[in-house]
Amino acid sequence: MKTVHHTIAQRLPFKTKNNLLVTSAFLTGALLLTGCQSTSLSQSSTAAVKQTPSVAKNTLETALQKQRRQSFSYHSNLEIGNNQQFTDADADTNTNTSTEKMAVSNYVDEHCEEAHDQAYAALILQAEQQNKDILAVDYDTKRDSIRQSYFECVDAYQAWDDHQYDSDVKVAPDYQALFDNYEDKQRPLDRKKAQLLDEYLLKPLSIDSQGIYQPMAGKATMLASAQYQARNHHSSINQPIYMDFKNGDIYLWADNFAILNSELLDDKLGTKWQNKWLKIAIDDGTLPKGFGGEVIKSHFAALDATYDAAPVSQFNYIAPNSLASLSPKLPAHQLSAMLPSDRIIRRVQSFEDYQTSQQKYMQIFYDRISEKYPELVQEPEPMTAFESIQNPKAFTSKSVVQKILAMIKNQMNEEATTGEAIVNTEVQELYGFDKRGQLKWEHLRRQLDNTSEANNNKGMRIDVLQQYSAISTKDLAFPNLPSNVQSPNDSNSIDLRKYTPELLQYYQDGNGTAVGKMVFNMLPMVKERFGSVE
Repeated sequence: MKTVHHTIAQRLPFKTKNNLLVTSAFLTGALLLTGCQSTSLSQSSTAAVKQTPSVAKNTLETALQKQRRQSFSYHSNLEIGNNQQFTDADADTNTNTSTEKMAVSNYVDEHCEEAHDQAYAALILQAEQQNKDILAVDYDTKRDSIRQSYFECVDAYQAWDDHQYDSDVKVAPDYQALFDNYEDKQRPLDRKKAQLLDEYLLKPLSIDSQGIYQPMAGKATMLASAQYQARNHHSSINQPIYMDFKNGDIYLWADNFAILNSELLDDKLGTKWQNKWLKIAIDDGTLPKGFGGEVIKSHFAALDATYDAAPVSQFNYIAPNSLASLSPKLPAHQLSAMLPSDRIIRRVQSFEDYQTSQQKYMQIFYDRISEKYPELVQEPEPMTAFESIQNPKAFTSKSVVQKILAMIKNQMNEEATTGEAIVNTEVQELYGFDKRGQLKWEHLRRQLDNTSEANNNKGMRIDVLQQYSAISTKDLAFPNLPSNVQSPNDSNSIDLRKYTPELLQYYQDGNGTAVGKMVFNMLPMVKERFGSVE
């Protein structure tokens, strides 16, 4: 029963479509509503087998299914990079030549003129820096090159324009590739922005999570953190999370929200939330009995069905030492953890196949839930997001689930009818095994979906490495927390369901902040219970 930290994390969160993001959140909450059955995981034998694609697929499926019932410690690292944007287009701005021509203007009919002006301006700047005249003989060759490139561009554009009406007109292939999709092409300014983003944000930034998963005990922990480490700046933020599957509760570290809450809403808070957990009960009793368990079953049934339908050609074994030669290169610190593996299975999908697989998963999952609980998939009355927040019924677990399921259905219907251009990218998954056949790590690489953004996301990719190990009784689940609050309980927790009415009564008595009064007066559920807050 591996939810957020394994199966869903590897299949869902990096897809930018709304239905998958919503469903990830839905599954995360729903899986907290029930306890889990677990059996011990026997060690896999590593008898010599033929390393064929079919064996790779079957071996990986068995390992992933076994891991659903296994207790383990995990560590995840997420890296975002975009250097592909400027390594693939190695342009020479002086001559405007490159392996892939770049757009330089906002409009295709102004490209040649703008390219000429930019190249000539760059040459003038070079001459000034060298204290020479632009007309000096030293620059004859470069001036002639700029002139010839301009005439070549004009001729190519005229041919391309004529080609729209006469297919017999020939156009130079590189210019046709440029002009055909001009609005989507990368520009020099985009390249510079990508370099700055990579150097000043993406390279210094890393996102990690670590914790334990224990289905037998019905709990899981996560210490999520983000670090920024530049030459003169080091910062880090951590958020401890404790999930109680049996009782359907999730706990967040209250300290992280105390200052904001005190400043904006609860001016009497003081230090009451210091070294405390914030308890959020997921189920308020309005969901059908056994709903959480059915969500788990439906999730795994959909996952298995889509996996079984995957072509064998997507899977193969690769040698560990070949990891270093993958392009684009793997992050160095991730690579070092992946190399000491006995066997590695690789799965590669086209982006189109990846989207199709996710769509099938969603359809199977939705069909099972709707058949089991038809009362949860009744069409709700149309409401805006703000109206749903204002409606008191929107705060019950059942109504929230109904709304999410409706959103999933609508999104699936939209994708089925409208479709969308598919970029020529791949989604790569790597799985590392030790000598005993135990799965030790998973790595996911995919390019951000750039079908909806013309330039901003092209070439940006995500690398996620998740490592697994045995749970150590010596290590604390939350090393940054005191030992007496490692596990939440009634004495070290703030129950949000009890705290909220107390805060509302505080405002009803004429207290509170100006911001809080404005917020609460906007919610009809507050007026319904307490009247207007003065």
